[in-house]
Amino acid sequence: MPKGRPGGNPELAKYHFEQKYDWDEPCTEKMTLRLPPSMKAAIKAGKIRDWQEVARKAIAAALEEKPSEKASAAATATTTAAHQ
Repeated sequence: MPKGRPGGNPELAKYHFEQKYDWDEPCTEKMTLRLPPSMKAAIKAGKIRDWQEVARKAIAAALEEKPSEKASAAATATTTAAHQ
């Protein structure tokens, strides 16, 4: 026996799913991120609004960098770490 209103909801367009972010594909995959306890506490306290999207955008930006930019950034980070 069917459930719900016969004929469906006439105002379905009013309640339909709207994509929250403008990505070319759905965000269905999961990964684990390790970070210091202080960073986690700050995120849980609400210091970064919508932190998941912030992380996705940062990763997407890093993936879009040119290979030469990545190599020079890595070299700079290595040099800076060695001098500390």
